[in-house]
Amino acid sequence: MLSKIAICAVLGCLAAGAVFLFLLFLLAIYLYAQYTMGVCRSKTRLDGKTVIVTGCTSGIGKETARDLAKRGARLIMACRNLDAANKLKEELIKESGNSNIVARKLDLSSLSSVRDFAQQINREETRLDVLIHNAGTAEVFRKKVSEDGLEMTMATNHYGPFLLTHLLIDLMKRSKPSRIIVVTSELYVLSRLNLDNVNPTTTLPAYLYYVSKYANIVFTLELARRLEGTGVSANCLHPGLINTGIWKNVPPPASWVLNIILNTFCKNAEQGAQTSLHLAVSDELNGVSGKYFMDCRERGLTRGVQDPAKGKKFWELSETMVKLQSTDPKI
Repeated sequence: MLSKIAICAVLGCLAAGAVFLFLLFLLAIYLYAQYTMGVCRSKTRLDGKTVIVTGCTSGIGKETARDLAKRGARLIMACRNLDAANKLKEELIKESGNSNIVARKLDLSSLSSVRDFAQQINREETRLDVLIHNAGTAEVFRKKVSEDGLEMTMATNHYGPFLLTHLLIDLMKRSKPSRIIVVTSELYVLSRLNLDNVNPTTTLPAYLYYVSKYANIVFTLELARRLEGTGVSANCLHPGLINTGIWKNVPPPASWVLNIILNTFCKNAEQGAQTSLHLAVSDELNGVSGKYFMDCRERGLTRGVQDPAKGKKFWELSETMVKLQSTDPKI
């Protein structure tokens, strides 16, 4: 009997020790994440500059817009929910004292909405210094197709921004030096881009979020190659794992576990916006193009995502998917 009690006591101690080590490991991860977290330290003002931020009524887009407003930029908030955008506009004007803020309707999943938005910008604006492709969506299980027949995640996260960049590029060239910034994700490493099926309407939507982030990087690198010598730079970034609404479609019980992780170890929206801001305003990045950043520092990429042949082919396929017209600006 005593031997059994002793064995149980030892096993109990081992179990308690394992839990303690696991908690210590999690604490170490948390402290490391906090210590290495990038912060945009640039004090650059943006008076006289025009900036577009897509999808900025919540999350890192909202905090990006908030910071840019305080820097004096003419801020154009390009959002699907115009009511929410106008509400935020009033909040930012009051907070920053900058009244040069406007909200414009943009649904990146709709090619006609992208064209309407771009037409309005080209008609009303005399310059565009920074274009931040921040908007994104993450479907989990529901397979959705846009009005243009495009898979919804790819339409919102890649094809809409691809078309918008084309339609605004002449304005950006006239405003040089100017910057294009694409918010992507380190989770791109979990996927591959199938050039034989660039509109994967039957693929699990959760996986397509990773594919769209892979596409974002391929697009950015090819964009930078095509814009070389124009005075327009293109860079992309991983903001970190952020506790924002992009994961709202995850159902329980998976959402319960995810929320514990998000609320404990992930960046908040303000922290997640730092690398976007760094790419938008830092003087040290003048002339830097075709790079990938994380925590306000350049980071390496896998060999496959950097393949110029893949970038060129995907670009040509994307032109077809968005029905690029002969009269549209070329990149």
